[in-house]
Amino acid sequence: MTIPQTSTAKIVADAAVARLAAQTHATGATQAKPARRLPVQRDWPTWAILTVQIGILVGIIAFWEIGAQTGFIDKFFWSHPSAIYNTLTIFFTTGEAFTDIAFTFRSTILGFLIGTFAGSALGLSFWWSRNYAAIVQPYIICFESLPKLALAPLIVLVFGIGIASKVAIATALTLVVSTLTTFAGVKAVDPDGEKLFYSLGASRLQVFRKFVIPSCLPWIISVLRVNIGLALTGAIVGEFIASQHGLGRAIIYAGQTYDIALVWVAVGVLSALAIVMYVTVSWIERVLHKGVKG
Repeated sequence: MTIPQTSTAKIVADAAVARLAAQTHATGATQAKPARRLPVQRDWPTWAILTVQIGILVGIIAFWEIGAQTGFIDKFFWSHPSAIYNTLTIFFTTGEAFTDIAFTFRSTILGFLIGTFAGSALGLSFWWSRNYAAIVQPYIICFESLPKLALAPLIVLVFGIGIASKVAIATALTLVVSTLTTFAGVKAVDPDGEKLFYSLGASRLQVFRKFVIPSCLPWIISVLRVNIGLALTGAIVGEFIASQHGLGRAIIYAGQTYDIALVWVAVGVLSALAIVMYVTVSWIERVLHKGVKG
C-alpha cells in the first residue's frame, strides 16, 4: 500500500512542530526555574563566640571535677580541678613560680633574638658572593637535617646546666630557619632593580643597604612567629635535661614525684606564657609589615 506524498509531508511537519514545542516548553521551564542562591554564613559576634568558648571550658572542668569525685576519673593519674587550683595557689605564694617563669622567659627571648638576628645576617651575607653561598649552603642544610633536640644533652654538657645551655639550644633551633628563609629572600631579589641602582652610580654597599635588605625584610619578618615557638621548645627541652630553674624543670620534678596537680599547673603556666609571647610577636610582625609596606 502506497502512502500519499501529502500525508507523508504532513506527518513530517507535525513531528517538527512537536519537537519545536517540546524544546520551547523545556526552555520555558528552565527559565522559570528559580536560580539557586549561594549559602551565606553569618558570623557570630565576638561576645557570642567567647560565651561558647567559656561555656565549653567550664563544662570540661565541671565534668572533670565531678568525674574525679565520683571515681569515674582516676585522681591519682589525672588529679582534679580543685586540687590543681590549690596547687596553683601554693605555687605562686610559697613556690618558685616567678623565678621559673623568668628563667624560661629569658632563655626563650635570648635564643629567639640571637637565632633570628644571626640567622638573618648569615642569610643576607650570601648575597655578597655566589661562590661563598655555594660553599656554605650544604653545611647549613646538613645542620638543618641534624636532630638538634637529640644533641641537646651534648649541648648541656658543653655549656652547663645554667641559662647558657638553654639559650644555645633555642638558638640552634631558630638559627637555621632564619638563615634559610633569608637566603630565599636574597635569591628572590629583583636583578633588574640591582642593575638600576648600579646604573644610578650606587656602590655595592649602598645597593645592599638600600635595596637588598629592604627587599628581604618581609622574608625575615615572616619567620618571627615560627622562631618564637622554636625558641620556647629549645628552652624547655634544655630544662628537661638538666636545670636549676624553669617551668620545664618544674614539670620534670612534678612527674618524678607523681605530683600530677603540679604537672598541670606548670603546663598551664607554660601554655599561658607561650600564648603571651606568640601574641606579642604576632603584633610586632603586623607593625613591621605595615612599616615595610609604608
